[in-house]
Amino acid sequence: MPEQKRRGIYLLPNLLTTAGLFSGFFAIVSSMNGRFEAAAIAIFVAMIFDGLDGRVARMTNTQSAFGAEYDSMADMVSFGVAPALVAYNWGLSDLGKIGWLAAFIYVSGAALRLARFNTQLGTADKRYFQGLASPAAAALVAGLVWVGVEYGAAGADYGIIVAFITGLSGLLMVSNFKYNSFKELNLHGKVPFVALLIVMLVFVVVATEPALVLFIVFALYALAGPINTFRSVDKVRLEHVVGDPDEEDADFLREETQQEVVKDKAE
Repeated sequence: MPEQKRRGIYLLPNLLTTAGLFSGFFAIVSSMNGRFEAAAIAIFVAMIFDGLDGRVARMTNTQSAFGAEYDSMADMVSFGVAPALVAYNWGLSDLGKIGWLAAFIYVSGAALRLARFNTQLGTADKRYFQGLASPAAAALVAGLVWVGVEYGAAGADYGIIVAFITGLSGLLMVSNFKYNSFKELNLHGKVPFVALLIVMLVFVVVATEPALVLFIVFALYALAGPINTFRSVDKVRLEHVVGDPDEEDADFLREETQQEVVKDKAE
């Protein structure tokens, strides 16, 4: 009799995904109880687990279709629902309809971003993200809340700013702006000794004011996409920014990539 294929799931990568999902759920519960600093930190912890599960799966050769789907569902909770609810409970609830609409824009943007990402896994340029990645958008919103709590700001007093950043983060996720994925970095090769010193300095800077430093870093990253696009494209129309990348109106994304490939070959 032919040997039946053993059914089951890989424990280690899915355990890391579960830890990220737990962190996102913990952020929601913490914000409901008024513990906004813990909620913001939990979202950053979820980012760490999200970065580890895929890498561990590749390193241990334990990738699976189930793991990919589970990771996407966990991301929707940790980087879609959790940041929106944390922002809403901290600074948007007093704005009425404007507040919950800003939160919904973020949630819907995260859902569309994840759905688009899953459908383009085999065709997208791995060097770039199309639109702001949901973990980076979550870090921007969570960082804003963390900075506010750290400096004793009442979220209700800055509701319009919170609504603007939350809604803008959602829109950036569904945009066609190109963001560097940093996946081309070679972490296995040798580096100069000074690189280790730079890494140590980065940790020191982050440790001094983690809330402010992380918020500034992800705010600059969020701005990098529009800046790079407007610098590299002669005539940018609205369709180029939010259009369907499969249509000719948004093919500047592919043109930029082709130009970069030709440049790399020439060098």
